[in-house]
Amino acid sequence: MARPNVLLIVLDSVRARNVSLYGHENNTTPFLDTFAEDATVYRQARAPGRWSLPSHASLFTGLHVAEHQLFDEGRRLTPGHTIFEELAEDGYDTGVFSYNGYINGATNSGLDRFQTVEGYRDPPFPNAADPQGIRGQHREYLKRSVRHDQPIRSLLNGALMKLGWDYPDLVPDRILRNTSAGKTPDDVYVDAFLDWQSDRNAPWAACLNFMCTHNAYDPAPEHDKWSDPAARRIQDNLEFGNWEFLGGHEPIEKLAKLEGLYDGTIRQADSYLKQIIATLRERGALDDTLVVITGDHGEGFGEPDEIRPNLPTVQHVVGSNESLLHVPLVVKFPGQTDNRDVTEVASLTAFPRVVRAVVDGDWDAAAFAPDDGRVFASTHGLNGVNYERMQEFCDGDTDRFLGRTAVLYEDQGDGTVRKMVNWEDRHVTLEIEDAQTVRETDADNRERVNEAFGELIDAGVIADADAVDEATEQRLEALGYR
Repeated sequence: MARPNVLLIVLDSVRARNVSLYGHENNTTPFLDTFAEDATVYRQARAPGRWSLPSHASLFTGLHVAEHQLFDEGRRLTPGHTIFEELAEDGYDTGVFSYNGYINGATNSGLDRFQTVEGYRDPPFPNAADPQGIRGQHREYLKRSVRHDQPIRSLLNGALMKLGWDYPDLVPDRILRNTSAGKTPDDVYVDAFLDWQSDRNAPWAACLNFMCTHNAYDPAPEHDKWSDPAARRIQDNLEFGNWEFLGGHEPIEKLAKLEGLYDGTIRQADSYLKQIIATLRERGALDDTLVVITGDHGEGFGEPDEIRPNLPTVQHVVGSNESLLHVPLVVKFPGQTDNRDVTEVASLTAFPRVVRAVVDGDWDAAAFAPDDGRVFASTHGLNGVNYERMQEFCDGDTDRFLGRTAVLYEDQGDGTVRKMVNWEDRHVTLEIEDAQTVRETDADNRERVNEAFGELIDAGVIADADAVDEATEQRLEALGYR
C-alpha cells in the first residue's frame, strides 16, 4: 500500500450526548452508525478545550491547551508546529475546507498553514459594506450602508443577504453558494474537498470542519425532524444567542427548546459524511485513508456547570460541563474492516501522534487512548469581547465567568472515567459511565489535578497576532463569538 492519506472531519460543536451512536434517543447519525460497523468507536473521547480555537490548536499540534496556550484571539501559533505542516514537508498535499474562521486564516491564528485553503466566501461587492453578522439589525446596516463610500453596492449586499436568509429559493444557487448570503453551506466545502481530492497525485492530508452544527441552528427541512415552529421563533428572536440566557434576561428553558434544531443539524452533517465516504469508496481511496471523525467540542443547552456556581452551560461560552468536553470520535484506520469499541478514556490531542504512527505503519486501534490513562482539558474565562458582553448583560456575581478550569480525566479500567476538576478554590470529582450518565462523588482529588497540571510546561509556540478585520468581526458575531 502507498503511504496512507489522512482525513480529519470535525463536526463543530457536536457533543457525544446527542449522537445516536452514543445512545441519543433521536436518530441523528444513521450513516455514522453504519460506518462505525467497520471502524473504531472511542466511547470516552474528550476535547482538550471548550471551543474551536484551543481545541483545534491541540488537534493540530498534539499539545495540551496548557502547553500551547492558544486559548484566545490576539495570539497565533508560530510556524512549524502542526501535523499538517509536517506532512507537507514529507511530500503530502494538504488542504483545509471550512467556514470556521479560526482555521481558514480569517483570524490570523496560525492554524491555516495548509497548501490549499478554502475559507470564507465574499459578498457580491467585496469593497462595499459586508452585512455578515447583522441579522435582524436592519436599521443599523442601513446606516452603515448610507455612510459607506459605496452606498448602493452596500445596500445590494444587504438585500442579497436578506434574501439568502429568508428566501433562499429566490437567490440563484451560484450566488447563494459562493457569497456570504448567509453562513456558507457546508456542502460547498464538501464539493471543494472532493474536487481537490480527485486531482491529487501525491498522498494527501485534509481537514474539513462542518459549521452547520454550530449555532444558530438551521437544519435543512429534510433533516429538521425534531424541532417545532416555537423553537424557530425563539432562535429568530435572540439578538446575541447566548448572553440573554447567561444574564438571566431569558429563561433557560427556552434554550433547551433549541435542542431539537441542533439534532437536525447533526443529522445534516451526517449526510455530508455519507457523501464524502461514499465518494472516496467509489474512487478506491477509502481503504488507503485514515479517517478521523470527531467534534472539536460540545454544546450546552442549560445544563448546570459542574463546579462554577449558578452557571448554566450556554452553547460553549464558558464552563467545563461534560456537554462541552465529551465528544464523538470514530476512526477508520487504513484497511480496517471490523468494528472495535474502545472504552478507555481518549484525547483528541493524540491526533498528530496517531497520524505519525499510521504513516509509519505502526499503530493499534486504541491509539487515541494515552498509555498512562490520563487526559487533560483546560477551559478559560471570557475573551475581551465576551467580557464586555458580560458587563452589559450580567449584574452581581460575575466571578463565575472568569478564571481557568483544570480538568483531569483518568481511566478506571472498567469502562468508566473519573473526572477531576479544579477552579479557583473549588474542586469536584465525578464518575462517568457513558455520554448520558454522570455521577458526582465525595472524593477530593484537587492535589492530584494540581500535580498533573504542574507537569505541563508552556511550549513557547505562540506570538502576538494582528486584530481581525471588520468583515471577520461580523462573521464571528453571527456565530456568537462577539
